[in-house]
Amino acid sequence: MGKKIKRLSLWFRRKSNIPLFLIGGAVIVLLFLNDDISLSLNMKYQKEINRLNREIAQCKDSAEYYKGKREALLNENNDLEHIAREQYNMQRPSEDVFIIKE
Repeated sequence: MGKKIKRLSLWFRRKSNIPLFLIGGAVIVLLFLNDDISLSLNMKYQKEINRLNREIAQCKDSAEYYKGKREALLNENNDLEHIAREQYNMQRPSEDVFIIKE
């Protein structure tokens, strides 16, 4: 049994490059345990980047919607009057306003 272990050990030392395995193992350990370059931290940051990009896209859509509404209000007085009457319950002096709450 001792000869088999010696032969296996000798074969392993001849056929493998132990320093390469040690360096490779150290790199893998550093990737998982080092806080500055850890894979889990990088994945967390990537998720946050994706979430922020979605939020930016949503805000751009909202900004375009409100920009269009603003342009419509500036160009047409009828729309401005319509919004003032409906949302702020404004009226002309000769009108009566009835507010219906559901």
